Amino acid sequence: MATQQQPEQQAPPVQRLQIRYAKRGRARFTSHRDVVRAFERALRRAHVPMAYSSGFNPHPRISYANSSPTGAASEAEYLEIGLAETCDPAKVLDALNEALPDGVVLLEAREAEAGRISDGLEASVWRVELPGADGRAMADAVRIFLDRDEATTERMTKHGPRTFDARGDVKGISAYATDGVAMLDLVIAHAEPLVRPDDVLRVLHELHPQFVVADPPKLTRLVQGRLELNRVIAPW
Repeated sequence: MATQQQPEQQAPPVQRLQIRYAKRGRARFTSHRDVVRAFERALRRAHVPMAYSSGFNPHPRISYANSSPTGAASEAEYLEIGLAETCDPAKVLDALNEALPDGVVLLEAREAEAGRISDGLEASVWRVELPGADGRAMADAVRIFLDRDEATTERMTKHGPRTFDARGDVKGISAYATDGVAMLDLVIAHAEPLVRPDDVLRVLHELHPQFVVADPPKLTRLVQGRLELNRVIAPW
């Protein structure tokens, strides 16, 4: 009987880098899967010495943490890569930025510390621009929302409709206007299920029907990190 060939075992990474990157402009419409493909192409083009997983189908050691949804811009996306050689994080950052498509921009890189990068991502700060929305109705809706201990809503998932509380994980919300455009800033803790800015907008309308989001909102994640006294502190 033939002996089944065992997969080749790869050496563990000699260095791990944690990277913060942004999705700007039209790149906010790029899906997470497309970002993954673009980043893997950039790693090859930049000749970054990647470490690979073991098994019959080795993959470059890359892990992504709590990626933003398609359609949202972000200044605070995070990933970690494992390298087969020790490299200068700044040089890796520059080389990858030369190879990445417009709108995907690496901002910071550092040698990883103990633990997973996702362990330090407890909450996000979101900015929501609402062109065409009535600022007074928005402010009234926010006051009603803040007076509630619970505000349930329903979201359609691949398993059917799901009802959940969209109030408890919102640790801060402020309404204001900039150049005549209604704006919301949200501090949202990461929990299960994950409350998204569009969930909050839906609840605000359900609580105060005069608040109507007529035009598509523009979502931008400004910060992602540890939650301390209802403030979000970047993980490094």
